[in-house]
Amino acid sequence: MNTISRTENQALARTVLELDVYNHPGVMSHVVGLFSRRAYNVEGILVMPVGGGVTSRIWLLVNEDERLDQMVKQVEKLEDVLAVRRHGAEHEVFVRLEEFFR
Repeated sequence: MNTISRTENQALARTVLELDVYNHPGVMSHVVGLFSRRAYNVEGILVMPVGGGVTSRIWLLVNEDERLDQMVKQVEKLEDVLAVRRHGAEHEVFVRLEEFFR
């Protein structure tokens, strides 16, 4: 099992992955299934259609650890993924959501 050992005082840095994907049934399942099979926790998910709805954008808030580079490479190999971009945890999409739910 892939677990991360850390003390309670050590917080992991977070990263936002922004994915452009084809918009059809099952795409989200493929993306999050990849993370699930590797026991990699996803802290937050946001999905919205782009333009006419042929594509969608998925934002994933994940913990930054030594496996993340490999996870990004695996996500890029998925058939329905068009592009993957990495952002810092301060990316506005999740910051605004946190502000909204306070």
